[in-house]
Amino acid sequence: MKTIDEKIAAFLAAPAFGVAGASKNPDKYGNKVLRCYQMNGRKAVPVNPVETEIEGMACVRTVGDLPPEVESLSIITPPQVTDKVVELAIAKGIKHIWMQPGAQSAAAIAAAEAAGIDVIADGSCLLVVLGYREH
Repeated sequence: MKTIDEKIAAFLAAPAFGVAGASKNPDKYGNKVLRCYQMNGRKAVPVNPVETEIEGMACVRTVGDLPPEVESLSIITPPQVTDKVVELAIAKGIKHIWMQPGAQSAAAIAAAEAAGIDVIADGSCLLVVLGYREH
């Protein structure tokens, strides 16, 4: 069983990151997580079913549309949406999932772990780990 630090290190080692729940609203965590990846020089792909671009990055409509280099997925969605996002992530072959505080769903965690995906859903926040700061 990996420690939380080992899971975070593996998550952050991915070549690219999906952001499910990405938002155009700069006050929403779905936007802050996206900008946090940008600030840290990491490739991120926003996932949003209605937007075409957020923060200058082209959006994909679903997790299933993410490019192959996306191995880690940040989830910033309500728990009932998280369940559907995780189903798509399993089908896509995502290796690491980080459910931001408030996005966690017991069913989604169990499904992801059963599929062999590393899951971070202990209340750890990507913004804290990467040192996010407002402009």
